[in-house]
Amino acid sequence: MNYKNLAMWAIIVFLTIGLYNMFKNPQSNLSKNNQVNFSEFLTEVENGRVVKVEIKGNNINGVLSDGNSFSTYAPNDPNLIEKLSSKGVAISAAPLDEKMPSLFGVLLSWFPMLLLIAVWIFFMRQMQGGKGGAMGFGRSKAKMMNELKGKVTFNDVAGVEEAKEEVEEVVEFLRDPKKFSRLGGKIPRGCLLVGPPGTGKTLLARAIAGEAGVPFFTISGSDFVEMFVGVGASRVRDMFEQGKKHSPCIIFIDEIDAVGRSRGAGLGGGNDEREQTLNQLLVEMDGFDTNEGVIIIAATNRPDVLDPALLRPGRFDRQVVVSLPDIIGREKILKVHSKKISMAPDINLRTVARGTPGFSGADLANLVNESALLAARKNKRIVTNQEFEEAKDKVMMGAERRSMVMTEEEKKLTAYHEAGHAIVTINEKAAYPIHKATIIPRGRALGMVMQLPEKDEVSQTREQLHAQMAIAMGGRVAEELIFGDDKVTTGAVSDIEQATKRARAMVMRAGLSKELGPVAYGENEEEVFLGRSVARQQNMSEETAKKVDAEIRKFVEKGYERARKVLTEKIDDLHKLAKALLTYETLTGKEIEDLVNKNIYPAGKQDIKDEGDDQSSALGSIGLKPKIVH
Repeated sequence: MNYKNLAMWAIIVFLTIGLYNMFKNPQSNLSKNNQVNFSEFLTEVENGRVVKVEIKGNNINGVLSDGNSFSTYAPNDPNLIEKLSSKGVAISAAPLDEKMPSLFGVLLSWFPMLLLIAVWIFFMRQMQGGKGGAMGFGRSKAKMMNELKGKVTFNDVAGVEEAKEEVEEVVEFLRDPKKFSRLGGKIPRGCLLVGPPGTGKTLLARAIAGEAGVPFFTISGSDFVEMFVGVGASRVRDMFEQGKKHSPCIIFIDEIDAVGRSRGAGLGGGNDEREQTLNQLLVEMDGFDTNEGVIIIAATNRPDVLDPALLRPGRFDRQVVVSLPDIIGREKILKVHSKKISMAPDINLRTVARGTPGFSGADLANLVNESALLAARKNKRIVTNQEFEEAKDKVMMGAERRSMVMTEEEKKLTAYHEAGHAIVTINEKAAYPIHKATIIPRGRALGMVMQLPEKDEVSQTREQLHAQMAIAMGGRVAEELIFGDDKVTTGAVSDIEQATKRARAMVMRAGLSKELGPVAYGENEEEVFLGRSVARQQNMSEETAKKVDAEIRKFVEKGYERARKVLTEKIDDLHKLAKALLTYETLTGKEIEDLVNKNIYPAGKQDIKDEGDDQSSALGSIGLKPKIVH
């Protein structure tokens, strides 16, 4: 139960009762049985029935001759006293009661105003996080790191050696500034960590905090921007004031693109609060009032959206690229994370690193953790190669969905679809080697052929790109050749999308079209209009757009024809591999090559070899059902 809300409702009920008691008619508390109007009072006086009266202001209380009491309200009548005296009425007078109000009365009278103030404070604290009291929402939310809690050092960071050297220099400057200032060097104002998600930017900042030995403040870019204009700028000022008090110090701003976006971008201008916050940050970093000894370290994976004024020398003096690790870096990262788990002595982390190209540090940490969880699920005391392999497949291809029910016809179609990809891959010289093929549903796919490059690559040739498009078309072509045009399914949706996207990049960005030449076409500029992202193309005429579309279609159809030619010539290999996938469900790349090239079946699984050449069992009627496979 939320006790704050309960207390608030109790106060509201109490206020309602108090206001009712305050503002209800005071006369309702009087007894109405003895109340008479003024005309009746005068009649009783004339008849001589009034014995005595007590006058308090305009209120008259009296006693009749029969002993009954009464009360009335008298207007300003100057002859009233004379009339009463002439009738022999005993008259007594007293001033109005002017008693001091009780403490309860004072509190009750001020209670509505006090309650309104309390409610206002409550909602302001709720909106602004409640830090620093009712008026503290302009204070910085930067937190000083506690070195004793979860301390991270440079020994815990691997795979980004160049970036580590850059930030190590900043730490060394803070430890011994005279070493650099002796030659006239100045401490850098800011350091921007740039790189894809999961590469270790925040981890690197935590390592700086652990190594620097100086105060380290951390804050997120989204903590600056609030609903009130000016709050973010106030927090920036307060953050630098805190930094000055603890100088020299480091302030780390994570996801700085939340506040550092280019000003005036998009339709209708920018956001006033964010732009004012950015302006204040620019002034504090390099304005008239310089902040010596305060180093700003920021991290982002979107450097393209940052304001140019933020990136100039004097503000962020250096940009450190934290890129995806190579094979040596991946091995070092695996060693760092594997220290926390118990591994079998025969595990070769270099082999694991070779099989995980393109993995970021976060992916590798997840891989090690998944392998440990799989081993614990099997009640093992150590993690073996089998768990690492299963974890790698899970991270790359998704978790197995063995509980998914598939008909025999769907399994056959999936087997031939994946076999089509695999046969084209084997016969394309520029293709990456096959890592694994499976018809077990994983993630959102009903089957998958996984390829792994033999080494890290930073670019691809025209030959490789055309081979990849042919491989993508292999599944659709296999369905057409085996089951006919009328039985072709929507299983190749993602394959066609990938082939089209790759062809578009080749034509419009990479300049790999001989027809259109090495020219970049159609620079996409995304804008937000009415809550929707609208992409508009620039620098392209209608005639050029037609040529671009025709060239993209030609590239995709070229891949389709290459796949059709390969599978037509290797139709026997297609049948053989599809039957093997139906039997074993999952085959490694080596098993596929041995089966296709050497007719060697997996050890101890020769059962399908002697089934004969009759393919009718594998060519049953296939129902058309939408599916997405890779």
